[in-house]
Amino acid sequence: MKYIVILGDGMSDQPELEHNGLTPLMAAHIPHIDRLAAEGRSGLLKTIPERLHPGSEVANLAVLGYDVEAVFEGRGVIEAASIGVNLEEGDLGLRCNLICISDEKIKNHSSGHISTAEADELIQTLNAAFGNEKVHFYTGVSYRHLLVIKGGNKSLKCAPPHDYVGGVVNELLPTSTNSAGDETAKLLVELVTKSRELLENHPVNIKRKSEGKDPANSIWPWSPGYKPSMKTLKQMFGIQSGAVISAVDLIQGIGVYAGLEVIKVEGATGLYDTNYEGKAIAAFEQLKTKDFVYLHIEASDEAGHEGDYDLKLRTIEYLDHRVVKYLVEQISRMDEPVAIAILPDHPTPWKLKTHTRDAVPFLIWYPGITPDEVTQYDEIAARKGDYGILESHQFMLELLKAK
Repeated sequence: MKYIVILGDGMSDQPELEHNGLTPLMAAHIPHIDRLAAEGRSGLLKTIPERLHPGSEVANLAVLGYDVEAVFEGRGVIEAASIGVNLEEGDLGLRCNLICISDEKIKNHSSGHISTAEADELIQTLNAAFGNEKVHFYTGVSYRHLLVIKGGNKSLKCAPPHDYVGGVVNELLPTSTNSAGDETAKLLVELVTKSRELLENHPVNIKRKSEGKDPANSIWPWSPGYKPSMKTLKQMFGIQSGAVISAVDLIQGIGVYAGLEVIKVEGATGLYDTNYEGKAIAAFEQLKTKDFVYLHIEASDEAGHEGDYDLKLRTIEYLDHRVVKYLVEQISRMDEPVAIAILPDHPTPWKLKTHTRDAVPFLIWYPGITPDEVTQYDEIAARKGDYGILESHQFMLELLKAK
């Protein structure tokens, strides 16, 4: 048996928030996913431990079967692996967003989804101005970058900027959680303050403003941690070979630590305009030679953060029509059976514009599975599934029962 997990990041919502009674997932026309739900089995999955923040880093680790509380060390250090930065002992890694600040409030967490080329110019400028033997910035993708502080202390409280759009900057700056983190917190605040002075009139931002785009006029460091100690999926579950396909550094980094081959697809953007067909084709090609494929598609999460109901609905339909349809058709022709799982990592309700820790709906289908009474895939229907409500580590165990 081979296995593929198709993950629509942030795809689910909170039905209780919907005035019209339908979440984007419930309203979307997704006949191919619904068919898998009708022929397979469904349930709900808790991906966020109570003491951890409901971030994609936590949720995707959980989906892959990790004891997140034992291995989680922050988002930045995971992304470091995806861009080839080898952290040494004592290196503190932080995700470093390029954000837009307006009227002393966080306008958005992504500087209007700045391009990687523009962002790289800004990161190089930051390194030239502030980089030294202790501080170094590394370019990632779009607004997502890495800050490494040698000898830094992770006893910090840092606000994820996507959770605080509209928040007052001075109320959200990094602080220490104990005296050990005081020096690092002070350094981070200084870097944020100085970055604003440096970036405001940078040529990249002057050009962006002239084009009516949001400037990337500040850095925002968050999710501090050290290099994690993680077993591979082969060590945990005996999966001999696998691949991860994603446009997002975070997911690629998790894949590196999990022992998966990172497959990059031309035109994969992490947004609604991503190369859905290219990702689907790449996933099928990997299934031909590997036992496990983790196909991650970010678009629904970004639409949720933007508070755009219609766009989120459309991204879910794209997942169904442009990815799942193709994969089901191709998998049906394979000699070796394949188990298919579909789920989000966490909800990103479009009304809240941020992640929540609610359990997410999932389905598992494979040849010969005994279906349950669920006939469609959404947040409400999955509550009636035979899997019930699973804790995070149980999902992979259930998927791998398909033999």
